[in-house]
Amino acid sequence: MTTTTRSPDFTTDPAAALPDHVSVPDAFSQTMTMAWRATLKMRRNFEQFFDVTIQPLLFTAMFAYIFGGAVSGSVSDYLPVLIPGLIAQTVLTACVATGVQLREDMDKGVFDRFRVLPISRIAPLAGPMVADMLRYAIAATLTFATGIAMGYRPGGGAPGVLAAIVLAIIAGWSLAWVFTWFGTVGKSAQVVQGYSLMVMFPLTFLSNAFVPAETLPGWLQTFVKFNPVSHVVSAVRSLANDGQFTAEVGWAALGCAAMVAIFGPLAVRSFSRKI
Repeated sequence: MTTTTRSPDFTTDPAAALPDHVSVPDAFSQTMTMAWRATLKMRRNFEQFFDVTIQPLLFTAMFAYIFGGAVSGSVSDYLPVLIPGLIAQTVLTACVATGVQLREDMDKGVFDRFRVLPISRIAPLAGPMVADMLRYAIAATLTFATGIAMGYRPGGGAPGVLAAIVLAIIAGWSLAWVFTWFGTVGKSAQVVQGYSLMVMFPLTFLSNAFVPAETLPGWLQTFVKFNPVSHVVSAVRSLANDGQFTAEVGWAALGCAAMVAIFGPLAVRSFSRKI
């Protein structure tokens, strides 16, 4: 008597195709594959780079000439304050697109295809975020370049500027997990964008990005003090303007780690429930 072994029915039970456990090297490899896929999408849709190419040029010139005299007395004196702040704002604005694009892909059924693949659940989320690090690098580099063209001279030299760009990229990737989580819980791309902007604007404008915290009301100084964006801005300033790894760099790194630790699992859990 022969027995017939039935193979898993992947059409009715897609989860049957998935392995019980994906090793860390395999998860890393799959994440890089998804990152390469996202990079190809960027190359074919260059409009995705507009917020990190046009915005740094426009905002640097606009904020410098409008607020330079009022805040610091002159444009040249305001640039060391403004450029690090604009880097944080531009990178954070670029993070918003991560959650919006994720929601659009989920609505189009793109991730339904990944559901039947034997890949790590985190790979479809982390892959595009790794690719977005290229956008953060472009935004930070162009902001520094525009500031230097306007007369900004970073005291930290090339090493300080490079360290500041690396920190901005790490901060952008960490904060992107917040907006990725929004992308998994929002009902539509428009809703996700609304959530993200409500978070992005207070974090950037209620910080020390554009004005010294000492000039703000006392109650607002308390919020600015604990705002993670303020620590990132102060760290970028210390690296670019002075070339020093101050305590603010450590606080910024700690804040970035906390963002990933909190919102990374939330995003993965919500994403796993949606697909």
